[in-house]
Amino acid sequence: MKWRAAILAAGVCGWLVSAAGQQPQQNFDNVKIQVTPVQKNIYMLFGAGGNVTVQGGKDGVLLIDTEFEPLVPKLMAEIKKLSDGPIQYIINTHVHGDHVGGNDAFYKLIPKNPQLPLNIIAHANVLNRLTAPGPNGAPGTSTAEHPGFPEDEYDTPYKDFYYNGEPIFIYHEPNAHTDGDSVILFRGSDVVTTGDIFTPDSYPFIDIARGGSVKGEIDALDHILELTVPADHQEGGTYVIPGHGRVCDEADVVEFRDMVVIVKDRVQDLIKKGKTLDQVKASKPTEDYDTEYGANGADRFVEAVYKSLSGK
Repeated sequence: MKWRAAILAAGVCGWLVSAAGQQPQQNFDNVKIQVTPVQKNIYMLFGAGGNVTVQGGKDGVLLIDTEFEPLVPKLMAEIKKLSDGPIQYIINTHVHGDHVGGNDAFYKLIPKNPQLPLNIIAHANVLNRLTAPGPNGAPGTSTAEHPGFPEDEYDTPYKDFYYNGEPIFIYHEPNAHTDGDSVILFRGSDVVTTGDIFTPDSYPFIDIARGGSVKGEIDALDHILELTVPADHQEGGTYVIPGHGRVCDEADVVEFRDMVVIVKDRVQDLIKKGKTLDQVKASKPTEDYDTEYGANGADRFVEAVYKSLSGK
């Protein structure tokens, strides 16, 4: 495929990996961008890879995550239908390529305006990992090679600013899905974007190699629940845009958090009994959840929980 060859030629294969750790096997030419209104001036866009959050208003456009580079022209076309303002902010929720892969392409497509520069925001650990040496001693990629790398990184518990008439809070969630996760709260619109900390239709991918942990995952989910407020009968209220999947509310996050806690407790109990990883997997600690979250990702999730708890 042309897009695959281009990625390999660019020498950034480690950057452009999906949340599952593999390059996606599909032709992006056939991908259609779906647009879902969420609440007030917040929209969710989905094509392939991670969900994209769009906030449009009188000041311009803010994006959260950018999917894959070949999809950026299609994303731009849909964004222009929502707002004719300039794209001023891109926030990356974490380092995985299905969420940052379009950064460079957006940077190159957006007209340069010294008065309205594009700000690409992420936690400092995202930039650190993007520019670090590769797995086999390969040199790290530089910000000069990739102008779409975050240049407005933060290393505090949170970052906040005011845009399009509402306060926006970016919270660092330490050692959750990765070590550079950000959760974003649109306080006026009452919308939270979670990145891959929350994926309502699949088990979480706890990326141990990039600083993830089951404790951090649970802590992050608990924090998301602190930010959300349900409407009557637990439907509506604060809306949640996950890293992948449908728009959700607090009740969906509660169900997901409870599943992670229960599986963690089951694995912890088996570790205390001296069970090996293979024995823990054979016991199927996720079996009663597999129909909801997909059996295909169960072993990977259990292995990450085991390694996180045992240190092995």
